[in-house]
Amino acid sequence: MKNLHFKDFFWNSDLTCTGGYDAIIQYLSDGKRACKEVEDFMKARASVEEKYAKDLLGLSKKVCGHNEMNTLKRSLDVFKLQTEHVSLSHLQLAQSMREEAKKLEEFREKQKEIEQQMDALHKQKSSQFKKTMDSKKTYEQKSRDKEEADQNVNRNTNTNNTKHMERLYSKAQQAKQNAEEADRLYQQNVTTLGRVRDEWLKEHVKACDMFEKQSMERINFLRNAVWTHLNQLSQQCVTSDELYEEVRKSLEQCDVQEDIEHFVNLRWTGDKPPAPVVYENFYSGQRSPSGAPSFRLPPPITRRGPLPDATNNTGDDTIYSTVQDAGYSVIQY
Repeated sequence: MKNLHFKDFFWNSDLTCTGGYDAIIQYLSDGKRACKEVEDFMKARASVEEKYAKDLLGLSKKVCGHNEMNTLKRSLDVFKLQTEHVSLSHLQLAQSMREEAKKLEEFREKQKEIEQQMDALHKQKSSQFKKTMDSKKTYEQKSRDKEEADQNVNRNTNTNNTKHMERLYSKAQQAKQNAEEADRLYQQNVTTLGRVRDEWLKEHVKACDMFEKQSMERINFLRNAVWTHLNQLSQQCVTSDELYEEVRKSLEQCDVQEDIEHFVNLRWTGDKPPAPVVYENFYSGQRSPSGAPSFRLPPPITRRGPLPDATNNTGDDTIYSTVQDAGYSVIQY
């Protein structure tokens, strides 16, 4: 199948019409707008990555398992460290995205120079065409004036008014000169317009080729830019997974039993439990069997003898306790 090209399908029968060229320019403008949209998308995504990276970096600095110890402590430290590395890799990703967006911006600027050259050529062509058409009108009017002057001379050939005939001859001669000058100027403008047209034709073909090439580059460039963007995101996933793998490896080295033994060896306070608390009798000093409660019991209650007679009490009598306990003290009344 034959390839289609801009230079073969964007002409107009009217020399001053720029419809074909305008259609190409509109297509290119739409393409530039698409580039700008992708560029803005990448810049916005870069900002998202940068904010995420900064938030993640702040998160990696927070306390996490500060009071843990031994292998689990090491794993948590690796976890925080690799989180920090993930945040730094996202910062690098944001910078890479901004660089790609910058390339798109530079690519969009390439097209302007050719457009400016073609716009100047179109103005020159339109100006020369108008000038040529105006000279054509003047030439046609002067030619009509010459024919009318010649007809006046012919109609008055048989007149006897010599002065009138001289005036008619003079007008006819002047009209002839004016017509010849207008004819010369008209031909000159046509020739100039021809050169302008030839130059425009060549430049239009060149511009079409350049615009077509730029369009192909744009499509390919945008395709590759998005492809690169996705590769960057995929690589970020790979990088993040590699960093997270370091955490997994550290967690594999985390030994639950070792951490328990580490704590025991570090903080142990003794290997014997306290002895049981035994009962101690306040009066006898005897100890109850093992396991007896440690509180004191009141002594047994016994009756005393009859009360002494107050009338016979001289104040020197001593009354002894009737409690059956050899170690009980004496009470003096």
